[in-house]
Amino acid sequence: MTGEATDIVFVVERDDDLRARLSGYLSASGFTVKGFSSAESFLASLPITGPACVVVDQHLPGLSGPDLQRQLLDNPVLAVVFITDSGDVSTVVQAMRDGAVDFLMKPIEVDQLIAAVTRGLQKGTRAETARQVRDTFLSRVEMLTAREREVAMRLVAGRSNKQIASELGTTEKTAKVHRGHVMAKLKVGSVAELIRLAEETRPSPIVPPAPTDSRLRR
Repeated sequence: MTGEATDIVFVVERDDDLRARLSGYLSASGFTVKGFSSAESFLASLPITGPACVVVDQHLPGLSGPDLQRQLLDNPVLAVVFITDSGDVSTVVQAMRDGAVDFLMKPIEVDQLIAAVTRGLQKGTRAETARQVRDTFLSRVEMLTAREREVAMRLVAGRSNKQIASELGTTEKTAKVHRGHVMAKLKVGSVAELIRLAEETRPSPIVPPAPTDSRLRR
């Protein structure tokens, strides 16, 4: 599978010749490629919009590959593929726990590189889609009135119209009206969909806080 023109790959490699070869392989496969000789120079190019894959040497001068990965953890649309000539087991395990797509040993097999980058871009695209869903949903939540948000929180908590009316000191008919407004403003077709979106967008202003057990405080 080859990349599209919008599939951006960043090659962060200390060796100029290897960086040029890897960039050439990726460019020939249809990816847009940008090369950097250090993690610091790559970080100076941020922010980056949209999904991308970062192919990074584990043993970089200055900020190491794992150090760079840790700095990118808050930006899941940037997938990381490591390349190394001496990766130890503990480093590999930690990198994979932190979300690395793959750990490729030098000399790099072109097919493995292309496959890993493709997976990375797919991962970044999924993260970008999830972020867009979250942002859209939260922007809709902001459109709710204070009372509608109270109703939404109770719907997410599994309350019935009757229970919502009782808790808010209103009638069941009024609770149903507020529920209709909530569903329309959030553009959801069912309470199940509302709960799913609320859970997927944690922390969400309509997800009720977890109940606390007073016995735990004793």
